[in-house]
Amino acid sequence: MAKNIQSLERAAAMLRLLAGGERRLGLSDIASSLGLAKGTAHGILRTLQHEGFVEQEPASGRYQLGAELLRLGNSYLDVHELRARALVWTDDLARSSGESVHLGVLHQRGVLIVHHVFRPDDSRQVLEVGAMQPLHSTALGKVLCAYDPVAHSEATEAERRPYTPRTVTAEPEFEALLDTVRARGWASDTEETWEGVAAVAAPIHDRRRMPVGAVAVTGSVERVRPGGELRPELITAVRECARAVSRDLGANRF
Repeated sequence: MAKNIQSLERAAAMLRLLAGGERRLGLSDIASSLGLAKGTAHGILRTLQHEGFVEQEPASGRYQLGAELLRLGNSYLDVHELRARALVWTDDLARSSGESVHLGVLHQRGVLIVHHVFRPDDSRQVLEVGAMQPLHSTALGKVLCAYDPVAHSEATEAERRPYTPRTVTAEPEFEALLDTVRARGWASDTEETWEGVAAVAAPIHDRRRMPVGAVAVTGSVERVRPGGELRPELITAVRECARAVSRDLGANRF
C-alpha cells in the first residue's frame, strides 16, 4: 500500500485547524497544536499562502483561511446545486424525448458529466457520470465554448483532435460554428465524436447570467436526426429544460 505524503497531511491538518476555533492563529499556536517545529510549520504556511489557501493578517501576523479555498468551495457547491436543481427537469426531458440526457460542466479542458439519465427503455446502458467529453466536438462542449470565455480559450488553445471525419478542427470553421451556436441558442453534434451518435444541447446559466453547465439529449443518428434533420421537438425540449434549470438557479430572464 502506498504511503501518505506527510507534508500534505500536515497541510490538510493546518487547514482544518484554521477552519475551526478562533479562525486566526499565530505561528506558535499552529505549530504547538500540531506538534510541529516552528520552521516546519512556517514552511508549510508559506506554501499555502503562496497558493492562496492561507492569508496572513499584516497587523497581527496571524493566519486565516484564504480566498482560494472559498472559490474552490463555491465551485463544488455550484456543481452540486446545479445537479440538484436539474434532477426533476432532466428526468422529464428523458421521458419526453425517449433519449439519454447528460448534464455537463467545464472541467480540466473538457466536459465533465455530472448527471446522466438513462434512455427510458429496456436496453442495456452504462452510467456515464464522471466521464469526460471533449469540448470541441460534442454538443455539450460547443455550448460551453460558445458561452463561457474560459471554455472557449481552452478549446482554441488546445489541439482539436479529429475523432471522426466529421470533427471540426480548423480554427476559422470552429469559430464560425460557435457563432451559429450563439445565434440560435443551442448546439448539435452529429457523429463528430462517436460514429452513429447525435446530440443536441443548450446552455444553463446562474443568477449572475454566467454559464454554469449545459444539458444535452443524446441518441442514435437514426432517432435524433431521422431523414438527416434534427427533430425540432428535441431542440425545443432541450432548450426548455435548460431554461427551467436556469430559472431554478436564479436566472430570471429565461
